[in-house]
Amino acid sequence: MNRELVVLGTASQAPTRTRHHNGYLLRWDREGYLFDPGEGTQRQMLLAGVAASAVTRICLTHLHGDHCLGVPGVLQRISLDQVAHPVHLHYPASGADYVHRLRYASSYRERGDIREHPHTADGPVAPGLSVVRLEHPVEAFGYRLEEPAGVRMLPAELERHGITGPRVREIQAGGSLDGVSLAQVSEPRRGMLFAFVMDTRLCDGVFALAENADLLVIESTFLHADAALAHTYGHLTAREAASVAAQCGVRTLVLTHFSQRYTDPTAFEREAREVFGGELVVAEDLMRVPVPPRRGR
Repeated sequence: MNRELVVLGTASQAPTRTRHHNGYLLRWDREGYLFDPGEGTQRQMLLAGVAASAVTRICLTHLHGDHCLGVPGVLQRISLDQVAHPVHLHYPASGADYVHRLRYASSYRERGDIREHPHTADGPVAPGLSVVRLEHPVEAFGYRLEEPAGVRMLPAELERHGITGPRVREIQAGGSLDGVSLAQVSEPRRGMLFAFVMDTRLCDGVFALAENADLLVIESTFLHADAALAHTYGHLTAREAASVAAQCGVRTLVLTHFSQRYTDPTAFEREAREVFGGELVVAEDLMRVPVPPRRGR
């Protein structure tokens, strides 16, 4: 299982000397989800060691430039490298005109198999992937990736019933073996959850996306001293983001999308720590954040 978040950029509206525009690549088994690629994402992918062929889905929360101006370069690189698999492009349907302009921002030989999936409402958009509406001056949706629930085998119970070796696979496939049911030698296992929340005011959608997430990537554009500005422009503060994580049982919280007005990243950590006691990451460009291991029994 190969699951990690590669942070390509962490700045909000404008990049800084130390922070590139927004961009995140989630490696999730055989899939590569590229979220909100801002301007220059193609170069950041190069610096992070992420090939264009690693991308299987591009997911846009909304069509503000710091969340989508990297799309032309990424798509043209996919064509240049002749990526063999389809790349699915998810975005709010209201941004269709912008997406068309991004796809054909300049002349190039299109060789990539790009399949558009505009969405208009909450719900599933791909296997395991769903969207929930957020509150921002333009239409915006967050993403939630959910692994199907399964079962965890119990070694002690398997041994007690004399089920070993290839017979374990038999009972998993068939549901019972020699009068022993799968339920007797296993327990339910909740699927892993990833949530991605970008530009939004605090709203029900934020909580719905974050609920029980193993890894939550969430914007914290402002510090709480500027909460009025955050609300005016449709953003969260670090304290609000951390409060959501605490209330929703998030295991690993990744704060990102920082305004250029702040130069001290530790201020976001201090503010978040006032309300959140779990694993906390203040994102930096090109860092890698592992998806936490499955919960124990």
